[in-house]
Amino acid sequence: MKLFLTLIGAAAILVPAACTSTDEDALTTALPEPSLKGAVSIEEALATRRSVRRYDTRALSQKDLGQLLWAAQGITQKTRGFRTNPSAGALYPLEIYVFLGDGVHHYSPQDHAITRVKEGDQRDALAKAALGQAWVRNNGAVILVAADYARTTRKYGDRAKMYVDMEVGCVCQSLMLQGVALGIGSVPVGAFRDADVKRLAALPDEQTPLLLMPVGYMPEE
Repeated sequence: MKLFLTLIGAAAILVPAACTSTDEDALTTALPEPSLKGAVSIEEALATRRSVRRYDTRALSQKDLGQLLWAAQGITQKTRGFRTNPSAGALYPLEIYVFLGDGVHHYSPQDHAITRVKEGDQRDALAKAALGQAWVRNNGAVILVAADYARTTRKYGDRAKMYVDMEVGCVCQSLMLQGVALGIGSVPVGAFRDADVKRLAALPDEQTPLLLMPVGYMPEE
């Protein structure tokens, strides 16, 4: 079986050809299946969670990256498409992107896979868009949560924005707690220039960036 070489951060990872699209600009990589049981209890994760702004900058393993993305929006019931976090009316207006060393990738919950939507490491420019916050530059990855409000507005009208914002909060907490269980630090970032982040992530017109989450392995000390 032929193998393609995918670069994620500084780490080289071999990906089976069956997991890789033929369009190099839209490289798709299947992620390892998520674990459904870990060694850290929810109580321990809650007790030890802290906002972390300094990381070991080595790339995340595909297993850990996939586990984080699953915690954010992974499918937990395939027959009805239910996900790890609640969504008003099960409308799921959120989209998850991740900034890695080789570019920006979009997460597909249905396939548990990432597809590159933009080539090149964008984190230096992303840090500038985030008003110079160094932890947006120096990390293992940055997870972006964006929203298509219209998906929820069609059913809930004026209350849709509140429902979507509540959902983002749930995703943020799930990411942080999953990170604790994996030995990965994180911090929620909301201070950024929307238009710049939208451009750097190549977001569609209908999507609004709401949350940046730098993540990375904890430094040895």
